[in-house]
Amino acid sequence: MSMKTSDFFVQRLKEWGVTRIYGYPGDGINGVLGAIQRANKAGDGIEFIQVRHEEMAAFMAVGHAKFTGELGVCLSTGGPGATHLLTGLYDAKMDHAPVLAIAGQAETTARGASYQQEMNLDRVFADVANFVQEAASPAQVRHLVDRGVRVAMAQNGVGVVIIPKDVQDEAWQPPQHAHGFTHSGSGYQRPRVIPHDADLQRAAAVLNAGKKVAILIGAGARNAAVEVVQTANLLGAGVAKALLGKDVLPDDAPFVTGSIGLLGTEPSWKLMQECDTLLMIGSGFPWTEFLPPEGKARAVQIDIDPAMLGLRYPCDVNLHGDAAETLRALLPLLTHKSDRSWQEEIARQVRDWWQLMEQRAMAPAKPVNPQRVVWEMSPLLPDNAIVTSDSGSCANWFARDYRVKQGQRASLSGGLACMGAAVPYAIAAKFAAPEKPVVALVGDGAMQMNNMAELITIQKYWQQWQDPRLIICVFNNQDLNQVTWEQRVMEGDPRFDATQQLPDVRYAEFAKSLGLQGIFVDTPEALSGAWQQALQADRPVVLEVKTDPEVAPLPPHITFKQAKAFMASMVKGDRGAVQVLSDTASQLFHKK
Repeated sequence: MSMKTSDFFVQRLKEWGVTRIYGYPGDGINGVLGAIQRANKAGDGIEFIQVRHEEMAAFMAVGHAKFTGELGVCLSTGGPGATHLLTGLYDAKMDHAPVLAIAGQAETTARGASYQQEMNLDRVFADVANFVQEAASPAQVRHLVDRGVRVAMAQNGVGVVIIPKDVQDEAWQPPQHAHGFTHSGSGYQRPRVIPHDADLQRAAAVLNAGKKVAILIGAGARNAAVEVVQTANLLGAGVAKALLGKDVLPDDAPFVTGSIGLLGTEPSWKLMQECDTLLMIGSGFPWTEFLPPEGKARAVQIDIDPAMLGLRYPCDVNLHGDAAETLRALLPLLTHKSDRSWQEEIARQVRDWWQLMEQRAMAPAKPVNPQRVVWEMSPLLPDNAIVTSDSGSCANWFARDYRVKQGQRASLSGGLACMGAAVPYAIAAKFAAPEKPVVALVGDGAMQMNNMAELITIQKYWQQWQDPRLIICVFNNQDLNQVTWEQRVMEGDPRFDATQQLPDVRYAEFAKSLGLQGIFVDTPEALSGAWQQALQADRPVVLEVKTDPEVAPLPPHITFKQAKAFMASMVKGDRGAVQVLSDTASQLFHKK
C-alpha cells in the first residue's frame, strides 16, 4: 500500500524532532490522526495528548515551548476546532513562544461552496501567525511543514499548516524535479547573533558612566542568568524582573528587586525612578510609566528581536543580539564600580520589602488572606518545582509573594494576560518534566471558565508521570477579583455585582469525584499543613482555599488619582466598604 500524504506529514514532523502533539479530534483532521496511530503502532510515532478543548491544546503547546525551549505543537479539526486554537496561539505570539498549529479543512473539491465547517482559515490565522498556508496538493506538504516549523522556531512565533481532508488521504507524491515544484529540507539551528564591536564599546561607555545603574530582565535573558549576575556585580546595579523573567534569577539575591509594574514591588519602582542608567535585557515590558521618566536615564537595550529595540524607552545604544552572547562580549569592556552605595541601598530596600510582604501576608482576613496562600507555599516548594499562574488577582501574589529559588521555573500568560492558562501550562510542564512537582495558582473565575474541565485531562494521564505531584491551588473568593479592583481603582466605580459575583463551586470535592485528592482550607492556620499534605500526596491535588476578596492587589506605587478613585468607589456604596477600607488602608498608606 502506498504512503498517504498524512503519513508523510507525520514522518516529516518526526524528522523535525516533534515528539508530542496536544489536540482534539474531528473528521477534518482524521487522516492525520490515522497516520499518527499507524506510526505509533510501528514504534516510531508521536505522542498524542487528548485535551478537553482546542484552546487548552494551544495553551499546552505554549507551555511546552516555554518550559523546554522546544517547538510546541497543537492540532485541531477545521471550522470551530481551528477557531478555538486562536486564543492560545495569540498567547504564543505575544510571549514569543515557538508553536506549530495543525488544522484540518473541508475537502478541496468543496472549497468556495459554503460547505459545512468550511472557513478561509488562512485569513482567520493571518494576524496571529508568522507563517500560515493551506495545502492544495500532496507535493506541497513537504515545504509547508519545513517552512512552518522553521519560521516558528527562527522567529519565536506561530506557524500554521492547514491540510484539507481529501489531501490528507491522497497518495503521497514527492515534488517532481520540474518547473513549478520546490524541494525543501528540514533542520534549523539558531545562529550566534552578536552586535558589532563598535556598538558594544558605545554601550559599555554608557554603562560605565552611570552611577546608579538599573537592569531590567525578561524571558529573553533566561539563558543569560550567569552573565546578568556578572554584569550587575561589575556595575553595582540592581536587577528588576518583568513577569515573564521572574524565574531568570532567584529572589534571594540581595540586588534582585523582584517584579516590576502593576504587579511589582516597591524596590523595583524605586530602582527605576532613581536610576541614572538603564540596561534592558530580553524584555518587552509594556508599562512605560514604571520605567524611568524619559530623559532621566541613559539606556542600553539588548534583544534578539530587532522589532523590540527602542520600543519602550529611547535608548542611547540598541544591541541586536542574543542576551548571553552579547553580555559575554560586553563584560570585558565594563569597569568595576568601586562605589557600592547604590547596590547596598537596593539590598536594604529589598530586605525591608520582604519583611513588609510577610507582615501583609500574615495580616488577618475573612477568612484567609490570599497573600498568605503563596507566602506559605514558597519556602515549602522543592528546588526543581515548576509554578504556573493564571491571570487575575492570583497573579499579584505569584508576582510578589512567591520567592523563586535557583532551579525553579515559573510562567504565566504575559503579553496576552489571558485567563485559563495556568492549568494547561501545568499539564504541559508535567509532560515535559514528569519527574518534577508542578503547582498551578488559579482564581475561581479561571477555574469556572475552562480549567475545571482540564482536571479530567489530569485524571486521564497522571498515572504515567514519574512524579505524580501536580497541585492546582484555587483561590475561591466568589469574585472576578482583579476586575473588581480595576473597577474601583481605575474607574472609581463600585463593585458591579452583576458582572463580578461568581457561584460558589466545591472544587476540592470535584477533584475527589475524579479520583484525585481534594483539600479544602478556610482558616489561615491550616495553610502550611495543607501545602505539606499536598506536596506529599501520591496523586494530583486540588487545594481549594477560601480567600478574602477584599485584600487589595494594588500597585507598589499607587497614584493620588488612583487613591482618589478608590475612595470615590467606596463612597458610591461598594459592597463591604468599611471592611475594604480597613483591610487596604495599611497597604495604601503604609510608611516604614
